[in-house]
Parts: sequence; C-alpha cells; structure tokens
Amino acid sequence: MSNLSGKVAIITGASRGIGREIAELLAKHGAKVVINFASNPAKAEEVVASIKQNGGEALPVQADISRVSDIEQLFQTTLAAYEQIDILVNNAGIMITKPLAMMTEEDFDKQYAINVKGTYFAIQQALKHMNKGGRIINFSTSVAGMMFPTYSAYAGTKGAVEQITRQLTKELGPAGITINAVAPGPVNTELFTVGKSVEQIQGIANLNAFGRLGEPEDIAGAVLFLASEESRWITGQTIRVNGGMV
Repeated sequence: MSNLSGKVAIITGASRGIGREIAELLAKHGAKVVINFASNPAKAEEVVASIKQNGGEALPVQADISRVSDIEQLFQTTLAAYEQIDILVNNAGIMITKPLAMMTEEDFDKQYAINVKGTYFAIQQALKHMNKGGRIINFSTSVAGMMFPTYSAYAGTKGAVEQITRQLTKELGPAGITINAVAPGPVNTELFTVGKSVEQIQGIANLNAFGRLGEPEDIAGAVLFLASEESRWITGQTIRVNGGMV
C-alpha cells in the first residue's frame, strides 16, 4: 500500500470531480493536501471537511491557474502552512468542444491559458520549491490520440501537456523530480457529461473494453501510484487510463 505520510500535495482544481477524488485518496494515504479552487469556496470547504472527518489534513487555497501570480501565491501559501511541497497534481482544466467554424478566440485562449499555461508555470514553481523525490502528475486525455470532431482545441491543449511532460523530464531529473501524465478516457464528471445526451454518452462509453464511463476513483488510483515511491523509476510517460478505449 502506498504510504504518503509526511508528504505535502498540491492538487489544482480539487473542489470537485477527479480532483476531489485524488485529494481524498492522497489524504487517506497520509499526505497533507492543498485543495486548490478557482471560484467556489463552498465546494472546496466540503472537500476539506470530508478529509478532516476521515482523519486527514487539508487546506483550501483559491488561485486562478491561468494567472502566474496566482500560481506563485498558491505555492507560497502552501509553504507557509506546511513548509514543504512533495507532490503536484496539475488537474485543473477546462473543455470547450465546438466545431472549428464556431470556435471563438476567447474559447481558444481560455483553454490554453488554463490547460497549458497553468500546467507549465505550476511546474516551474515546483522546480523552485519541491523536495528531492518530488512527483509531478499532469493531465492529458485519451482523445489526444484520436480523431473526435469538435475536440480539436481541447485535444490540442492536452497534446501540448504531453509534450511538456516529455520535454521537461531531463530538466527535472537532476533535481530528483519525476514528471508524468495520466490521460483518462471519458469520465463520469460534469466536465464530460454536460450537454451530452444519454445516447451520446453511451456511444462513447462503448469505445472501451467495459462499456461504461470511467469513474473518478478509476483515475485517482493511477495518480496515487505515480505520487508514490513505487513509481520512482517512471518519468516522462503518458499513461492512458481509459479502460482500453480505442
């Protein structure tokens, strides 16, 4: 069983969905977790309360990941509270799916600001402040390796995340930090299901080996492994966590 006792983890976008599940699982395994949120303090406080109720330790910190100054403050607040940073999970993200003809400049910029810029500059802060043996886990998507209409801008951001993960491996290695990405398939969260019919959702679910959507806990388990000592010889990889989606 993974033991994260004595570790401090920042999870961006941790007030709901996959991020919340990751935060609760890492806390269950001993980590002190920072619950980053952008605009809903009540949801973040729910996660903190749940973790504390189960004997864990958590801290809510508001920060807009698309702003470098907010990212810097997120790290400084974490250090002020816990004096160290060992794990960074770049979970915060946004998905806007539209045909090319309908995609606006605002839609495009917003996705790249959160999904790519936010990830990149959070990694930069991690390099400055993370302990040796640190773990960085980024988020891609299995759609990045497929051809789905309306997903071009979103998949583009995640393709960028995969390249960032790969290209930074040897910059982070001398500091004793591993960096990997998980690429979920469709997961039963609001981010994926909003605006889709039951028929659309099932059709996409049928693309994997089990005929169902993934659940947040399916993804959190992979993140726990990559955050643990057992993953020490894995870096620069993107792991498809998608139930055999093809």
